[in-house]
Amino acid sequence: MDFITWTDEFSVGVGKFDAEHRNLVNFINKLNNALKIGSAQKTIEEILGGLIRYTAIHFKHEEDYMVLYDYPAYEAHRKEHQDLTAQVADFYERFCAGKTTFSLELLNFLKDWLTKHILGSDRAYRDFFNGKGVN
Repeated sequence: MDFITWTDEFSVGVGKFDAEHRNLVNFINKLNNALKIGSAQKTIEEILGGLIRYTAIHFKHEEDYMVLYDYPAYEAHRKEHQDLTAQVADFYERFCAGKTTFSLELLNFLKDWLTKHILGSDRAYRDFFNGKGVN
């Protein structure tokens, strides 16, 4: 069973972003599976590194659209992205250096942040982008 199950509730009305959000959910599910089976640190490091790289790509896509279409809440949204990026980068550095372990607590943090961000901040741009013909 998946740690996060994608449902239509998560749709933000922009196909490109929905597809990217599904990929982020898949990364978190991969991390959960690795944690459950007790995968080696290297495996978790690779999956977490992939999540970080993919998240940066996704954030850039969202922010590029926000700038292009002059989204009014761009700065606040970008700040949320920056805050998460800094938190996860800090954990990743400590994890790779052997100063911390990957835990269910971190997994829950990622799940909570992603679902709340999608259902809150990201869903808030649905009508704006759809009104600009972006879907």
